[in-house]
Amino acid sequence: MTKRAWVFPGQGSQKVGMGQALDAAFADAHAVFQEVDDALGQHLTRLMFEGPEDDLRLTINAQPALMAVSLAVVRVLDRQGGFRLPEAGAYVAGHSLGEYAALAAAGSLTLADTARLLRVRGQAMQEAVPVGVGGMAAILGADWDAAEAMAAAASAPGELCCAANDNAPGQVVISGHLPALERALALAAERGFSRSVRLPVSAPFHSPLMEPATVIMRTALANVALQKPCVPVVANVTAESASDPTLIRDLLVRQVTSPVRWRESVLALKAQGVEQMVEIGAGTVLAGLTRRIDRALATASLHTPEDIEAFLKTV
Repeated sequence: MTKRAWVFPGQGSQKVGMGQALDAAFADAHAVFQEVDDALGQHLTRLMFEGPEDDLRLTINAQPALMAVSLAVVRVLDRQGGFRLPEAGAYVAGHSLGEYAALAAAGSLTLADTARLLRVRGQAMQEAVPVGVGGMAAILGADWDAAEAMAAAASAPGELCCAANDNAPGQVVISGHLPALERALALAAERGFSRSVRLPVSAPFHSPLMEPATVIMRTALANVALQKPCVPVVANVTAESASDPTLIRDLLVRQVTSPVRWRESVLALKAQGVEQMVEIGAGTVLAGLTRRIDRALATASLHTPEDIEAFLKTV
């Protein structure tokens, strides 16, 4: 039997219309979206399906919305295909907010608690730095050490820049104050890294500038029941598997200001014998990153009814 990891996307994968086909095709998906709406006291589903895009992109909305799509797919896989953890997947992992979706899929968090935590997380992260003060950008072609060095060189008193996401070979994301970010991108161009992309996020995530959000998340997580996941989660902070709820709580708090070690996480999963990465939720970003990290790993991306139907036929 193929050894699989279920992986869950992070912010940046959102787009207007996501989840709408699932909602129309599957009563189980509709039930997930309704439960998230009820937990938040908001018509988040309407925003996901109809926009406007600028409102969906806001961290406070994008984080629970992306989780909702991922968990709708998980519910359909379970109820329609009998494809569930732990029989069908040995590990879970998620990119940034996707780690919360991974924990919910593994039974560590309830769907309603996950939605509420991500609403708190999104608000806390957005309010840690005023809109227009910070941001993130991907430097294509750079490895982690090069990006870290350029970010450090671009920093100045009161203007921080740091390496934030180690996504794949040749794709590292930096984060920080906008002036420092611009200096880092100029430096990258001078050093031959001619392609850089500003990310569609509204704050400098996974940087020390997010420290105020850790206080809020520590309290929020302390007030939520967190069970041992039915399969281990490979954590962003350590790129190592974790199952102990006390450790997982601590890692989720630290994740707010720590780099996302995604490249190392994928390699750690392969070292544990994982042969296929099944991306569950909006977009195909993680499948693309996996191919850049190790082409020997098979990939699948599930976010439409057609994706799910085709995948279940293969298993």
